[in-house]
Amino acid sequence: MVLLSGSSYIVKNGRRNGAAALFLLLLVLSSSSSSAADVPPPGNQSVPSTVYFSSTSPPKNMMMMPRTTTTGRRKKRRLQQQMSITDHFGALGDGSTDDTQAFEQAWSRACSSQSGAVVHVPPGKVYLLRPITLAGPCKSTVKMLIAGTIVAPSDPDSWAGLDNRRWLYFHHVNKLILTGGGTIDGRGQRWWASSCKINATNPCRHAPTAVTFHRIKQLKLQDLTLRDSQQMHMAFNRCSRVAASRLKVAAPANSPNTDGIHISSSNNVIIEYSQISTGDDCISIVGNSSNVHITDIVCGPGHGISIGSLGKSNSLNQVRNIHIDGALISNTKNGVRIKTWQGGRGYANDITFHNIVMRNVSNPIIIDQYYCDSKIPCQNQTSAIKVDNISFIGIKGTSATKDAMKFACSDTCPCENIYLEDIQLFLDSGEDTTAYCWKASGLSSGLVHPPSCLSVTNGLVIEQNIVIDNAFHPMEK
Repeated sequence: MVLLSGSSYIVKNGRRNGAAALFLLLLVLSSSSSSAADVPPPGNQSVPSTVYFSSTSPPKNMMMMPRTTTTGRRKKRRLQQQMSITDHFGALGDGSTDDTQAFEQAWSRACSSQSGAVVHVPPGKVYLLRPITLAGPCKSTVKMLIAGTIVAPSDPDSWAGLDNRRWLYFHHVNKLILTGGGTIDGRGQRWWASSCKINATNPCRHAPTAVTFHRIKQLKLQDLTLRDSQQMHMAFNRCSRVAASRLKVAAPANSPNTDGIHISSSNNVIIEYSQISTGDDCISIVGNSSNVHITDIVCGPGHGISIGSLGKSNSLNQVRNIHIDGALISNTKNGVRIKTWQGGRGYANDITFHNIVMRNVSNPIIIDQYYCDSKIPCQNQTSAIKVDNISFIGIKGTSATKDAMKFACSDTCPCENIYLEDIQLFLDSGEDTTAYCWKASGLSSGLVHPPSCLSVTNGLVIEQNIVIDNAFHPMEK
């Protein structure tokens, strides 16, 4: 059994938070059939039975939306309009009737409300939706209380003549809230069966992301389940001021490209207290993203938590100020990873991986600047994404591969200022693990196992400031 308990983190404003640890304990206990909690300690090596997760949380002044005042007095808030998908717009929710039109009408009414609106998706019903775009700008806050189950068409032909990269598409909205405890089911089985990653004779084609948020400001997501997406489950593209918590994302380990949460060119993002098990990255961060704070995540199976891939097709990517603090990663193909293509331009810097427990994880710690997800071998190129100022602190558990740490960096643009502290990674058999380094330099402190292979950097000072806009957090806790 893995016992989770809160601890204080050395970052400014760190404080104890037993609730976060209790949340993760309940997740682990509720998944007792998974091998994540059943992997025994490795031989006689010391792997702690107590798992310390992060307890950092944004300052209180981040939790409230700013209130408009006039001459020191609060304005009276208008009552939000309440509307039901079934009672007001005729959705049947029988799982076979197309309810798309009802959702479109409800969105149009809610988006045009001057006082804000709450759209109720009642429980106990299953709503079939074709690909749908819910676009702004809206006149006030829109809140969707999804208590029932929303399902996609199971037949890929339902996307004929439509953009086959989208299913539920939210676009250009300020102040959007999705919550309610319901489920969004992509029913992606037929998409997976036709994937070229499942059958090499199939043509490679795009598949929908279940829920896409594009150009959304002040977005709150809470208490939702996403499952069996056609491809990615949830994507933030060019969004800002995002807070997502208590999400559950689930798809089979062999489902292709079913990333849990994908963050692209977005800033000021918080993801916390969530459980993700998919056939690809639990969380992936790409594009020009910055100021991302991820804490208290249960990940696995899948491909771990990834920065990248970056730099594909000689593209420019700039990723900075990424903070992952508190995770249990189990039975994944990678643990915490930075992956870049040869030929890319830009940088990935000021990134911290902290307080992470690994259970039977291949490649627990990896930086790969020779990433190549292509049927055709990638050519050697001289330019590369600059990987700099990366910290791995408090990472412990069992590795499924001999190389528990791997830093494969560019000849012409080496990885610099890598910092290792309190690393304890062993094979499940109890045997020692090893570290591999190529063109990587930095420092280590305290107990580091396997022993560091980094070239020593004299006078290295790692200073990382994860800056979250104090006004952005749309959640009231």
